[in-house]
Order: sequence, then structure tokens, then C-alpha cells
Amino acid sequence: MADEKEKKQKSAAPAQGGGKPQGGGKPQGKKAKPAQEEAGGEQPSGKPARPKANNRSTARMREKYYKEVLPALMKEFSLENTMAAPKLEKIVVNMGVGEATQNAKLIDPAVSEITQIAGQKPIVTKAKKSIAQFKVREGNPIGVMVTLRGDRMYEFFDRLVNIALPRVRDFRGVPTKSFDGRGNFTLGVRDQLIFPEIDYSKVEKMKGMNITIVTTAGNDDQARALLKHMGMPFRTAQ
Repeated sequence: MADEKEKKQKSAAPAQGGGKPQGGGKPQGKKAKPAQEEAGGEQPSGKPARPKANNRSTARMREKYYKEVLPALMKEFSLENTMAAPKLEKIVVNMGVGEATQNAKLIDPAVSEITQIAGQKPIVTKAKKSIAQFKVREGNPIGVMVTLRGDRMYEFFDRLVNIALPRVRDFRGVPTKSFDGRGNFTLGVRDQLIFPEIDYSKVEKMKGMNITIVTTAGNDDQARALLKHMGMPFRTAQ
């Protein structure tokens, strides 16, 4: 009996000691991907691997900036480095809804309209402090705001300059003095119907908005030249 116990202990010792697996190979962890998958060939099921979609198109105004506007600005201001040339940084669209302090449901149409105009859902701006004269309490919704960057910014600028502003009644150009001294331009719009995305039959009330175009220009002259080359219809001096 003692000899049989010793034999069993000796045979179980390598398994308990965690010896090397047979064959001298390394212990396998996660299964390695087949070479065909890594190379983008056929999948294990036999079907060809699906290529990644790369159909994203660049905004028209972005292409215009790098092909036409940037060389013109560098020549006009005698710039040697392309990074020193002014460019669009962001566009902020702000719509105030003062009546929402009495009826919070009035903020919903503004959110829907700005979403259609900008192609991006806005945030609801709230009052920072209470004002008894205007019947405003801290935290009440008073408007909506959206910040556009990248291709959405260029697409919105394209629609604003080429479609929306020409639809303004008796339009004679935007003022050239609406700069803040640091290269940023603010434009006021009286109603949202100049944008073709808005359905006239669904509009309950005219609401104006402020459109602020933020640039990297160091002064107003560079910002004015940038917007002029981009197609902003400034008012001619008379």
C-alpha cells in the first residue's frame, strides 16, 4: 500500500508543480488572428473582408481656403509661414428666447430650428442671476447656442454667404465695422426664415440670432481680408 501511494505522488508532482507543457511550446493565451484577416484577405467564413469606407468629402469652403484664399492672404500681407495666415476658428450661433422665462416650452421650437440651420444640436443657455425687473430667475432657460468647428463650420459659412444673406429683403451688404478689435466678426440676423432649411408654415414667431465668426487673425484688417476672400458680401462705402 505504501509503494502505491508513493507512485501516485510522483506521477502527480509534475502537474502540480506547473511544469512546461509538452512539446516545448509556450502556453497559449488569446487565439491569434488568422494571417488572412490581418492581411485583409478572406475571413474564416470564406467571405472576402469588407474594406473600410472612406467616402468623406471635404467641405467646399475648406478647399477654397487652402487653394485660393491662403495664397492670396500670404501675398497680401507678405507672410512667409502658412501658419501665420488668418483662418476661421469657429462660428457661434446664439438665439435668445426671452419669452421662455414665462413658458419653458417655447425653448423647444428654438432648439429645433437651430438644429436644422446648423446641423448640430444646440445647448440651452440659462440665466446666471435673477433680475426682478425682467421676471428672470436664476436657472431659467433664456436661449440656445451652438458652436461649430471643422467641416460643419465651413458648410454653415458657405450656406450663410451664398444662400441665406442674398435672401434678406433689401440686402445691401453686411457692415464692415462689426469687428471687436481682435479679429472676430459678429453679424445680427432679424429672422430665421432666410435659411432655406426652415419651413415657413411651421414657424410660430420670428426669432433673431447673433452669428459670431471667430478667426485667428491678430487684427481687424486681416480678419476683414480673410472674410472678403471667403466671399462675405461686405457693404461698399458710399
